[in-house]
Amino acid sequence: MASAAEQLAANLNFGAIAKAEELKKRIWFTLGALLVYRLGTYIPLPGINPEALRQSFQSASGGVLGLFNMFSGGAVERMAIFALNIMPYISASIIVQLLTSVLPSLEALKKEGESGRKIINQYTRYLTVLLAVFQSWGIAVGLQSSGSIVQTPGLFFLVSTVITLTGGTMFLMWLGEQITSRGIGNGTSLIIFAGIVANLPRAIGGTLELGRQGALSTGLIIGVVVMAVAIIYFVVFMERAQRRLLINYPKRQVGNRMYEGQTSFLPLKLNTSGVIPPIFASSLLLLPATIASFQTAQDGTGIIGMLTTYLGHGRPLYMLMYAALIVFFAFFYTAIVFNPQETADNLKKQGGFIPGIRPGERTADFIDQVLTRITVLGAAYLVIICLIPEVLVSYAALPFYFGGTSLLIVVSVTMDTVAQIHGHLLAHQYEGLVKKAKLRGARRR
Repeated sequence: MASAAEQLAANLNFGAIAKAEELKKRIWFTLGALLVYRLGTYIPLPGINPEALRQSFQSASGGVLGLFNMFSGGAVERMAIFALNIMPYISASIIVQLLTSVLPSLEALKKEGESGRKIINQYTRYLTVLLAVFQSWGIAVGLQSSGSIVQTPGLFFLVSTVITLTGGTMFLMWLGEQITSRGIGNGTSLIIFAGIVANLPRAIGGTLELGRQGALSTGLIIGVVVMAVAIIYFVVFMERAQRRLLINYPKRQVGNRMYEGQTSFLPLKLNTSGVIPPIFASSLLLLPATIASFQTAQDGTGIIGMLTTYLGHGRPLYMLMYAALIVFFAFFYTAIVFNPQETADNLKKQGGFIPGIRPGERTADFIDQVLTRITVLGAAYLVIICLIPEVLVSYAALPFYFGGTSLLIVVSVTMDTVAQIHGHLLAHQYEGLVKKAKLRGARRR
């Protein structure tokens, strides 16, 4: 744990950050964008009775709705304009990526490069609007059917709620894209990260209060703290784990000079997909339960009641579906971001080869075989991290913020953001060295 903390401190050189003007602008832009997001989670929908909403939420917050509220930074329990959060956009991204691997037309667009990606991104935005309209209409109907939550039921409330929630989702999608291009880190992941972290102090305070009242034992609270520290250490270790493939480059002659053969490594991350599988899996589990969770308080029987009951935390069906989706998206996303055939072709063009493996098709098969094996370990690691703490949290009646999914997102996004800051610092230092070299050359002249 100490080595990980020392490395993190080494990467974050605050003195160098103060000198990097471009990096400071990016950091301030990211903080400002996240502040706008947090303010939006406190602006309620028009026509809502806050007290009736609070009582209804407390009666239905133990299952999927509680997880949805965690990802939205508490916007669901306040029924704010950002209650849908960025989840429709994530769901749309999943569907489009799945269709890209199935439909030849979309696959051809993907291979066209930047222009093709822009068209695919536009399709994703259109689908986001459709999903947001569907989910916001379900929420509006569920709120109106609950009785006392809506002060003035009717068509105007339904339409205004759909427009407001859909507009909130589209604004967050745009905000995430702006953070990615003009700020630091991945905008979508940082929005989810901000929602989780913002409610951590309240969750810790509530847990300590339960301990003071005797509802939770001191030993259990200490055990949860130890579990959280162990998960953080394990996540940092696994996210940095790599399988290095030895690459040899033969001797080559350039002009009259002969260059010796070189050796390098092809790093393959144990968890190539990162935090995407748990987020994708959670978003898919949240999609069908959006309407059901609000209607359970009135109708605990029937299909809607059964759906919400079986999708509650700690339930076998929820755990099974969650694990299966994590494994699926771990392999699916890895196949999207890493192409063994393309890597093998690039090595062949550069004259590189893996010792004992023939260049070309055999190299691609070997890389694919190694990648598949380490992805099995990566998927197993994600399932363990996400499920075991969820079981403990569900049986111990602790907040969702102490679950494996939330800790995995927080730690992974933090590591990715710190890595990007470190990359900007290196670029800034390199630019400084180039400027100094030019000045020295000018003085000599």
